[in-house]
Amino acid sequence: MSFGQVEVKGASENDSLVRKIYFPNKITLRAYFISTSNTFNFSDKNQGIDFTLIPNKQNQLGFSAAFRSIIISYSFAPKFLTENRDNQNSELQNLNLRTFLGQWMVNFQLYKEKGFFIDVPELDINEYFPNFKTRKTGGTLSYILNKDFSFRAIVSQDEKQLVSAGSFIPNFFFYYTDYELKSEGINEDIYSYDMALAPAYYYNFVPSKNILLSAGGSAGLGLNITKSDDESLSSLLTELNFRASVVYDKNNFYLGAHYSYLILNHNFDRSTYVQDDIPYLQVFIGYRFKAPRFMVKTGDDFNKKLGL
Repeated sequence: MSFGQVEVKGASENDSLVRKIYFPNKITLRAYFISTSNTFNFSDKNQGIDFTLIPNKQNQLGFSAAFRSIIISYSFAPKFLTENRDNQNSELQNLNLRTFLGQWMVNFQLYKEKGFFIDVPELDINEYFPNFKTRKTGGTLSYILNKDFSFRAIVSQDEKQLVSAGSFIPNFFFYYTDYELKSEGINEDIYSYDMALAPAYYYNFVPSKNILLSAGGSAGLGLNITKSDDESLSSLLTELNFRASVVYDKNNFYLGAHYSYLILNHNFDRSTYVQDDIPYLQVFIGYRFKAPRFMVKTGDDFNKKLGL
């Protein structure tokens, strides 16, 4: 096919239906606006109150680049966006690195936040703490069982799904969260480790040749370990994640939107339960460019060494 595209055939030798197209010799660039944050909802059963840690900056601009098996994304919260203008010394950054090795997918994420409101409805408290910080690092190891299903068509657009397909995707994820809570009279460092198995299913629906609708989700069980100066506690971790996408893709130009919601539930200490939420909305626009020859050659050499 033209433009260095690669056909992926159907499941049988007699089935010549092209189900997806891969663009190995192109660089896929994207710019996007996102609204996301890592919010923590606490329930203290001893005191009978609920309170929430809400990050001050929630709107971001981001950019991503994809070539062959590597996708790199970075987003930040500029102060000129309306919701971010009055945020005193706050930060919100998100780095994402995703790679595909055959049917394996590895996703690494970093969330860095500074400046939180503490909202306690029962006590009518809504106070800002500019020096509260959290840092979440970790990622997911996944295996895409159906070769005809394109996860790239959802997250990076360096593939295009041509025929509707779905796939069961087993996942293992691990996250480390560091809470640095410092203010007048407060000096706490708390560390949390999350790990779980989370089977997922996603379906790509192709109503026309240029439109993709995708939806899916996962549910998992695992272990949380939370450590502070006073105690170390292990508890059951539950995970729920929902994702939906719409993509318009024509002649290397594409645009669309993603929505996802990740919820991690576990004990924070012996009396406190926490719901760790990451809502995520992205609106994006992008284009695929022909890669320079040296990048294509380097990519070919790399794939040969790994047998891809």
